Amino acid sequence: MTLRERAIAFLARREHSRAELARKLAPHGEADEVAALLDALEQENLLSNARYADMLAHARAGRHGSLRLKAELRDKGVPAPLIESALAEARTSDLESARAVWAKKFGQPPADAADRARQMRFLASRGFPADVVRRVVGGNNED
Repeated sequence: MTLRERAIAFLARREHSRAELARKLAPHGEADEVAALLDALEQENLLSNARYADMLAHARAGRHGSLRLKAELRDKGVPAPLIESALAEARTSDLESARAVWAKKFGQPPADAADRARQMRFLASRGFPADVVRRVVGGNNED
């Protein structure tokens, strides 16, 4: 299997960031050969960091917050300007998503301080910003 065929096979399964695909192809070819292939795939619009960022944002929407999405995109090597554009929509839906996740997991206000802390940690671990977590767990529903 050639390097190009291997890259196309990865891209046929799902979108990949340039850095992620480079990491997967590195064991199968020389660094300059991989870089040239990635450049060609980007020119053919088969590989796109912007498309990858949008795909990941939509896949995580409703279950995870904007902070987690930002960390995942940064870990996958997506450039900062593309991360910010993908986060714009995620930030607007953080409160609604956090409320839905909280309602599914807990459904009722915390009984005491320990329960409140547990609920807040849960939402924070899902990547929701602290102000959103406080509004959801605190029961502040006016917007």
